[in-house]
Order: sequence, then structure tokens, then C-alpha cells
Amino acid sequence: MNKDPRTIESLNGIEIITGQPAPQSSAHRGQFETHQQEKPMLDGEDKAGPPADKKRPKVWLRIVLAALALGAVVAAGLYYLQFIDPFETTDNASIEGHVTQIAPQVSGRVVRLLVQDNQEVRQGDVLLEIDARDYEARLAQARAGLAAARSQLAQANAQLAVDEAKAGEEKAGATAAEAEASRAQADLKRYQGVESRAVSRSQLDLVETQARSAAAQVEVARQKVLAAEAQVGLCKASIQTASDEVRQSEAATLQAELNVSYTKVTAPEDGRVTRRTVEQGAFVQPGQALMAVVSRPFWIVANYKETQLGRMRVGQPVKIKVDAYPGRNFNGHIDSIQSGAGARFSMFPPENATGNFIKVVQRVPVKILFDVIPDPQLTLGPGMSVEPSARVKQGIFAYGGQ
Repeated sequence: MNKDPRTIESLNGIEIITGQPAPQSSAHRGQFETHQQEKPMLDGEDKAGPPADKKRPKVWLRIVLAALALGAVVAAGLYYLQFIDPFETTDNASIEGHVTQIAPQVSGRVVRLLVQDNQEVRQGDVLLEIDARDYEARLAQARAGLAAARSQLAQANAQLAVDEAKAGEEKAGATAAEAEASRAQADLKRYQGVESRAVSRSQLDLVETQARSAAAQVEVARQKVLAAEAQVGLCKASIQTASDEVRQSEAATLQAELNVSYTKVTAPEDGRVTRRTVEQGAFVQPGQALMAVVSRPFWIVANYKETQLGRMRVGQPVKIKVDAYPGRNFNGHIDSIQSGAGARFSMFPPENATGNFIKVVQRVPVKILFDVIPDPQLTLGPGMSVEPSARVKQGIFAYGGQ
């Protein structure tokens, strides 16, 4: 028997012949190839193709993926109908508030500055003081003028009393003169009625002279009465002039007192001092902006697109997000909607009738109030960015939303 240098290794029932083959005959080589091609089949292996169990996982995987996709679409639709569609949101919004510019009403040098930047102040607190010496001197001068005017008024009133008494005296004198003239005239008539033989000519002449003299005295007394009445009228005019001077002096005194009070600049309301530009020792003029006081409460001005206003109404609830506090939400409501686009009230409103026209979606300011005043400890102020979401309709679930 010929020795073959090849070795036969068995792996899972399959014989593998390794090594250098020895020269063999064609018949022996044919038997070897036939033995090598015949391999045992595994249990359950089907000659027709792969087993059916291998196709089932792919079908179930497709079903699961389709169900997940459908669930995602439904969930996205429900989320949109519940949390997006019922709201109108804009990021073109900011906090607004009362910003009062502080300016002096009199000129002068600042002798005391009593506030610092961002300091909380109460209404009536003194913010700064202006040198008041000039205004105090003017006040003293005005008060002296007022005293002089009142003295002149009192003197005129006293003179009026004197003139009225004199006028009464003159009227009494005129009455006496008229009585004397009446007596003299009666005597004259009696003498004239007596026969000429009973009364001498000299007596008749004397009675006539006395009658004419009495009549002349009446005229003099009447003229004196008119002069006295004129003097009373003149005195009354003097009293009116003195009264006007008193009122004028009182007004000057009041203005001087106001000027003295204006040297102390006070806070018009509670708030926080901002944009302080004045320093102690500076010379200030009336109307010059020295600082500003920002007071509470604050509100929101949201510039919504005009296409968003169709479902918005006054009183609708609003959810407010402040950029400075991303983890907190504030509740509010729509207070009012401006009657007109913001561009219409700008310094240079658009003139669509001139030049080429390009349609631009306009924005309309909407005022939103906080339902609860935010904590004063929070750093909120005019100009800070917010993002309001106004609920314009109810979601598909009654409990969702705000």
C-alpha cells in the first residue's frame, strides 16, 4: 500500500485533506473529488431555501416602526392642537413702565446730592439741593414789598373814612344852607306882602339881600358836597389800587416762596433712580435732565403682527416669559389693543401713495398687564425682553394650556 503524505482533518463532519498530494492515478483522483464534494446536511435545513422563521422578525419590525411613526404623528398633532394653535406668541415685546425725568425748576449750583445710582426712593424724598441764598433774599424782598402794599392799603382805607366823614359834614352844611335860604326867602315874601307904608325900603332891601345870600350859600354848600363826594371816589380808587398792589405783592411773595422750595428737588413718586448725570457742585439750569425715576407697576407692550389679531380680544389670558428669568412664568391678560399700526404713529409714517409699493406685514402694539405685580426683588425694568403667549381659544383638552 502506497503511503500518502497528506493528512485528513475532520471539522464538523467534513473531511479536509491537507498536505502535498502524491501523484495519483486518474481513477483515484476521481474518487477523492467525489468524497470531497459529498457533505453532510444540517438538521432542519431545507433544500428549497432559507427557513420561514428568519422572515418573521422583519415583518414585526416593520409593523412596530409603522406604529411608532403613526404614534409620533398623532402625538405631534395633539401637541400642536393643545399647546401651539390656541396661542398667539411673539418675541417682539418688552416691559414698559413710568419713567419720570427729573429736572430742576430753578437755576443754581448743586450744594447737596442725596441719592446714588439705582437707589430706591420714596415719594417726597429729597434728591438734591440747589443753593437757595439768592432765592431767600428775593423772598425777603417780596415779603417787604407785601408789607408796604398792605400798609398803603390800610392808609387808603383810613383816608376813605376821613373823606366820607367830611362828605357827610358837607352834606349837613348844605342842608343847613338850604334851610337858611328857605327862611330868608319866606321873610322876603312876607315883607313884599306888607304895604309899603308899613315897611321901610331899607328893611326890604336887607331882606332881599339876605335871601340872595342864603341862596348863594346853598350853592356853595352843594359844590362842597360834590367835592367831598369826588374825594371819596378818589379815595376808593386809591384803595382799589392799593388792593391790587397787595395782590401783586402776594403773588410775588408766593413765587419767591416757590422758588425757595424748588431749590430742593424731590422724588415725584416711589421708584428707583436711574441715569443719574448730575454731580455735586454742578451748575444746573431749569429743564435740564438730571436723572430719571422708574416707578412700578410695569406692563408689557407686545408688537403682534396684524395677521395675529383676528382672534385676540381684550381680557384674554397671557402667559409671559421673561428672558432674564427663563425658569419662571408670569400670568397676565390683554388690557387694550392700539387702534392703528405702530408705523402710522412713528416720526416718519409711511407714504404708500408715493413711489413703489411693497406690502409689509404691520405690527400693532398690544398692552398686557400682569395679574399679580412681580416681586420687587426681581430685576425688572422698561426695555427688558419678554415673550408673551396669548390664549386665543381653548385647547382640545380643558385642563391644558395656561
